[in-house]
Amino acid sequence: MKPAPFEYARPGSVTEAIDALSEGGFGAKLLAGGQSLIPAMNFRLAQPELLIDLGNLDELRGIRECEHGGLMIGAMTTHREVERSELVARHTPLLAEVMPWIAHAQIRNRGTLGGSLAHADPAAELPSVMQVLSAVLHARGPDGERTIPVDDFYVGLFTTDLEPDELLTAIEIPPIAAGSRCAFEEVARRHGDFALVGVAVIIEPDEDGAIKGARISLLSVGEGPVLAERAMEGLVGRTLSDEAIRAAAREAAEDLDPPDDIHASPEFRRHLAEVLTARALQRVRV
Repeated sequence: MKPAPFEYARPGSVTEAIDALSEGGFGAKLLAGGQSLIPAMNFRLAQPELLIDLGNLDELRGIRECEHGGLMIGAMTTHREVERSELVARHTPLLAEVMPWIAHAQIRNRGTLGGSLAHADPAAELPSVMQVLSAVLHARGPDGERTIPVDDFYVGLFTTDLEPDELLTAIEIPPIAAGSRCAFEEVARRHGDFALVGVAVIIEPDEDGAIKGARISLLSVGEGPVLAERAMEGLVGRTLSDEAIRAAAREAAEDLDPPDDIHASPEFRRHLAEVLTARALQRVRV
């Protein structure tokens, strides 16, 4: 199929993009990498009246180290740039680990970090990874800039806290505590397909090996990334014994209300969640 008729704009600055977005109202749609939007338009699942192409906004690209030791990644930075970045691999190994799991190489060449996060697909890997990393998202609109903690960013199915006239400009990843360990696990029908279930984990042990802090986020089990809060709380103060891992994995799965679709039943998704959470925690055991 072909998309419905639309107007097209290619702004030369973020300010111009915001102006076009404001003028276009609810009929305007931002085009970043286009790996989700263009297929949706071709099937007429999305029918924007105005398509605002961000391809000229080099100011939204790039990866740099922050003064506090974390990373700042421009929203228009492609998946492939993140995947190949030595800076990402050194500072945020979890993000480096997950990148090859995202779709296929051709899509990663065009898809952008900000586009994936703003699209808010519940089966996407990056929202859960950013949730585990406690990322902060930077947005800009007519009223200026604001920052949104990732835990407040996802508010529903394919829905974020971004206002209709705001665009995502950058993703800030705080420095990871020394000694922290992370892992990502996923099951899909084929590598590159959307995950049936995935899990991202990071733990911070103390000097004695007990857990000071833990973050566990699951994907493809709800309307967005899902924090396994009870499992996280239950791990604090414990060592990652077999018993602690089994308990955390069981709690993570029990608290889910996964969808029922043609790909997997809720029961199967809970089973996968338990298995993958246990597998990830085994990998970060110290």
